[in-house]
Amino acid sequence: MRVLVVEDEQRLALAIKHGLEVEGFSVDIVHDGLSGLARATDHSYDVIILDIMLPGLNGYRVCSRLRAAGSDVGILMLTAKDGEWDEAEALDTGADDYLSKPFSFVVLIARLKALARRIGSRAPRRTVLGDLVVDSAARSCTRAGTSIALTPREFALLDHLARRAGEAVSKRDLLEEVWDCADSDPNTVEVHISALRRKIDAPFGRTAVQTVRGSGYRLAADGG
Repeated sequence: MRVLVVEDEQRLALAIKHGLEVEGFSVDIVHDGLSGLARATDHSYDVIILDIMLPGLNGYRVCSRLRAAGSDVGILMLTAKDGEWDEAEALDTGADDYLSKPFSFVVLIARLKALARRIGSRAPRRTVLGDLVVDSAARSCTRAGTSIALTPREFALLDHLARRAGEAVSKRDLLEEVWDCADSDPNTVEVHISALRRKIDAPFGRTAVQTVRGSGYRLAADGG
């Protein structure tokens, strides 16, 4: 899971980053609202951890501007304040969840995973990359109009890559999201990637499943 942390307390931001990375998350941090808005606009994230009290542009405005621009990224707001009015305002501006400081790191992790599941359920259900079509709802895959039989694990892997099409996805991220265990053997990913290539690429003379050296794998449309 890819997470953006927008938090002006640098020690807290670094602590969150370290803790999330230990759990297998990919994390970027910025320390003001304008940088957070720019980063979230220019890059793809699963969830944004967004402080409310930020310099430059507060979290409410960052959230509302992202929503006005059509972004459906998951947003978890953090604040030192506590009270129903602050929570209500956070949700009214488009946040998906709310957590008051100080907070339990265990609770933060649980909230992030729950939020990612909710966001995933409302993500586009059909991805088209050239002549490759991945239909999450129907759990089907076709290439050039030909139906391709995949095992449940192969489809889950392809579906996750399709949801992040064009983006390099690390083996650790794939283990976390597809196998629910970042500590599994990375060779497991390689074996399933090879199987996917044999089914969705090789018979059609395509190279959609690409290796990104040092980063992982990427699913992209290609012309053959």
